[in-house]
Amino acid sequence: MNEEIQEKSNYCLNCKIKPCSNKGCPLNNDIPAFIKKIKEQNYEEAYKILSKTTVLQPICGRICPHKKQCQGSCVRGIKGKPVSIGEMEAFVGDYGIKNNLQIEKNVVERLLDRKVAVVGGGPAGLTCAAFLARRGVNVTIYERNSFLGGLLMYGIPDFRLSKKIIEDTVEKILNLGIDVKYNQELGKNLRLESLEKEYDYIYLAFGANVSTKMGIDGEQLAGVFGGNELLEKSGHPDYTGKTVIVNGGGNVAIDVARTVKRKGAKDVIIVYRRAKEQMPAEEKEVEDAEKEGIKIWFQNNIVKINGLEKVENVELIKTKLIQKEGELRLSPVNIEGSNFIQNADYVIMALGAKTDKFVENLNLNLDSKNYICVNEKFQTSNPKIYAGGDLIGGNGTVAWAARSGRDAAESIKEFLEK
Repeated sequence: MNEEIQEKSNYCLNCKIKPCSNKGCPLNNDIPAFIKKIKEQNYEEAYKILSKTTVLQPICGRICPHKKQCQGSCVRGIKGKPVSIGEMEAFVGDYGIKNNLQIEKNVVERLLDRKVAVVGGGPAGLTCAAFLARRGVNVTIYERNSFLGGLLMYGIPDFRLSKKIIEDTVEKILNLGIDVKYNQELGKNLRLESLEKEYDYIYLAFGANVSTKMGIDGEQLAGVFGGNELLEKSGHPDYTGKTVIVNGGGNVAIDVARTVKRKGAKDVIIVYRRAKEQMPAEEKEVEDAEKEGIKIWFQNNIVKINGLEKVENVELIKTKLIQKEGELRLSPVNIEGSNFIQNADYVIMALGAKTDKFVENLNLNLDSKNYICVNEKFQTSNPKIYAGGDLIGGNGTVAWAARSGRDAAESIKEFLEK
């Protein structure tokens, strides 16, 4: 493995302009610098360099959409194959775990008596907690489940990211001295008002994992599920010998389709209203799904779900892509008269996610889509409360969530140090 990694590292040109870092990586990891250390076989130093900007190396190295981020900006990729940045990041992260390398702390003495509560232990919450703890802040994570990881643990199937890697990564973060209180859910057995009294600041990062609906006839029928909830809670029905339609084009749609196929479904059909090149899911994941026998019907749209009490079939319509004034990408428009019927036993909606309705009771300003409003410092309308990750909308990748957590930690530290 080391020889293979050395070969991949030697392919890197160590660009001075660093487009992979400055343009491609949401976390601005110093990619040429850590790869240079791999070339020198100084893996410990490579780990230290990566740890300055991220604490999720083994995870981001595996599941980030590298072709759309770091590798998509790689200079070598202009005329040929880009540098395998993701593989090398995963290698360095794994090396850190295997060799018990610790995330370095840079404690500021005056922060030792300051306290911050982080609500939610997903990528944003873990990253925020880590970057605060590194400076000596007392951090407590409040997690509604009995394990940390958020969507990493509950939303990404094992075949894409093993639970062991998540557990090892989380353990390394907790080694910074972070306390955790499990089975604590805001709006149920945890109150924001109580946290405000006990902590200097609060960071909200409990995600937005309620599946979006289409608003079409038949969505209320038995056999219609939300993709996010199925992945998170594993409340799958028996798919053996059944036909399942998955509606959507992102990673959740691909993940749930591949999961359903593994659970014995006869036919799994992903319906996506745009073209293949517009699909937001990672290209490799799409290719893997197709290799596994999952059908993807591009430029099709669900019009109606039919059945008396449960799903019996789905009415679809073909779409064409047109350029609308003021819009950069082509938009799908239904082709009149192209309707057709497809028999189905289950329909899974994977069109995106929104916040839980209880966020309306937090007395914080929300936008028109029910996301929590924050300023450039990730501060909400309550100056003691910050928010990030999927709760504030925007780009939904793990790296961007982690970036929001890191930036919020920097902002909180500024106020704590005053």
